[in-house]
Amino acid sequence: MKPNEPHPSHEEDHEKNSSCNSCDHDHASNEGINRWREPSLGLGAVVTLVGLAAEHLFKASPAFHTGLYIVGMVAGGWFLLPEALKSIIRFRPNINALVVIASIGAAIIGAWGEAAVVVILFGVAEWLEGYSVGRARKAISKLLDLAPPRARVKKGSAWIDTLLAEVAVGDIVEIRPGERVPLDAVVSEGQSDVNQAPITGEPLPVEKKVGDSLFSGTLNGSGLLVAQVTKLYSDSTLAKIIRLVEEAQEQRAPTQRFIEKFSAIYTPLVPLVALVVFGVAVLFFDGDSKEWAYRAFTLLVIACPCALVVSTPVSIVCGLTVLARRGVLIKGGAYLELIGKMKALAVDKTGTITEGRPRVLEIISWNGMPDREILRIAAGLDAKSTHPLARAVVDYAVAQGVELSPAREIENRSGRGNLGEIEGHRYFVGNHRLVHELGICNSDLEERLSRLQEKGLSIVVVGHQPHGSCGGEVLGILAVGDAIRPEAAEAIAALRKVGVQEIVMLSGDNQKAANAVASQVGITQARGDLLPEDKKLEIEKLQKQYGVVGMVGDGINDAPALAASSFGIAMGAAGSDTAIETADIALMQDDLRQLQVAMAISQSVLSTIRWNIGFALSLKTVFMVLGILGHTSLWLAILADTGATVLVVANAMRLLRK
Repeated sequence: MKPNEPHPSHEEDHEKNSSCNSCDHDHASNEGINRWREPSLGLGAVVTLVGLAAEHLFKASPAFHTGLYIVGMVAGGWFLLPEALKSIIRFRPNINALVVIASIGAAIIGAWGEAAVVVILFGVAEWLEGYSVGRARKAISKLLDLAPPRARVKKGSAWIDTLLAEVAVGDIVEIRPGERVPLDAVVSEGQSDVNQAPITGEPLPVEKKVGDSLFSGTLNGSGLLVAQVTKLYSDSTLAKIIRLVEEAQEQRAPTQRFIEKFSAIYTPLVPLVALVVFGVAVLFFDGDSKEWAYRAFTLLVIACPCALVVSTPVSIVCGLTVLARRGVLIKGGAYLELIGKMKALAVDKTGTITEGRPRVLEIISWNGMPDREILRIAAGLDAKSTHPLARAVVDYAVAQGVELSPAREIENRSGRGNLGEIEGHRYFVGNHRLVHELGICNSDLEERLSRLQEKGLSIVVVGHQPHGSCGGEVLGILAVGDAIRPEAAEAIAALRKVGVQEIVMLSGDNQKAANAVASQVGITQARGDLLPEDKKLEIEKLQKQYGVVGMVGDGINDAPALAASSFGIAMGAAGSDTAIETADIALMQDDLRQLQVAMAISQSVLSTIRWNIGFALSLKTVFMVLGILGHTSLWLAILADTGATVLVVANAMRLLRK
């Protein structure tokens, strides 16, 4: 999507990706077509009402009111005929065909008034349905209004209003108090509170100062900010959110796919059933042909699956939209359904339960080596690593003014640590497991590491690597701690309340550290000392026991487990291109409580879908029986279908108020 270009309307998108593709027609007609249909439908309705008054109140001649009914039918239903003929030619009768056949049949047997009413009521149902679905789809398009069309860009010594399409990465922009942030940027001057709710769902403004990131579409508070643009608008966080939600709306949920397949078989069978009912009654039970023809046409109208087909997609669209507004991105209806059925959740420790910003708390010299030298070796081996513990070591070394000596010939052992050469010597930095694998662990070291791990601290062991005649030795230990998120315990309790039966913490850290953290937040199952492949096995065990299993992870080390889970969840995805693009569910804040919100809304969506489907099927069943028994009429049948469609759409749209 390019900035400043007309964004495709959601009605047009719906026309291209009709929820009711089994019906083979456009329920949510776009505005252009509605401009043709609405006046014509209005004329048809007025003429039909005049015809009914002429027939029943003024007792006008049959030729007069029949003529009015014909005009009403043509004006109100001309748009049905082309699609009806196409479907009949393909031997796949759709809803249009059922209504056209029923209305023409009613006219043939002399029920002109009812034929006209059927056409008008069906047209009104189409219009109401299109309006309702359009409203649901337009809800997300309000995000487009969040970014201003122009930005104030510094050109020399002046500030020039510039179209977003013309703003380049690196340009300096000014955001005045009360204005929207036009593009993703980094603050270079000023300080202010910024409302990030449109992107992250956070209820309170966030303080922004020099060096902090700004997201397009967020609202500046009371301070003046000058910022350097980091992304083009088409690549901005706001643009990504809009694009991903639109793509998610186009994807079919399992329930939706089932309903569409069901309707694709059910709809063509309806004319056959109506014909059989008519034939059996007339040929075998001497039924009145005109009477049973009327009942057969009534059956055609009753059987239209409009309400059934539209019941699911509108609920899915509303659910996805509400969650996007709350800072939760879900990549499609399939995941929206799955998260509401989640029975077990696996969570990574670092960055999910803890803040993910571990710090070096203590340096323990083991063989008399100075602390700064231990730190220099560890930081040199970890300099290019992205692991949180490695980054903590490097950041601490830099903060302490230690000059780094980058290692050569680095060997990374996944889930263990790094080995490499510094100034001609072979060193290692890693966890307890790596020390065991190198064969240089002893009872004194075991005791010291155990005491540290019992405190919930992570340990980083530094030493000489065994090679040649060197047997290797431990030089020192770095004790690293990571604060538990203040909301973690509340989030775990909330997840249990919405139906998560088992929550397991999976960690590559040692078991004692994992247990210490888990116990503080109310998690009873913690698995430590896990390699990436071990996490995958744990997920598979959970799936065998619970079925639908979610996994909250931070990426590379968790990739096998994320792939094995029913869906992967990324935390703190705002501003992270990789997390937004790769996760099945992205929580834009660093707040696990958003997952409980997503589950609760998903469960509301599932409940709404079940009610809608049950109501639509029940109503049709009742009216089918009444129609066959001759206790209902054509116009009452179409009125019931119209009412059912409007009710299921209205019920789905209640979700937008959550």
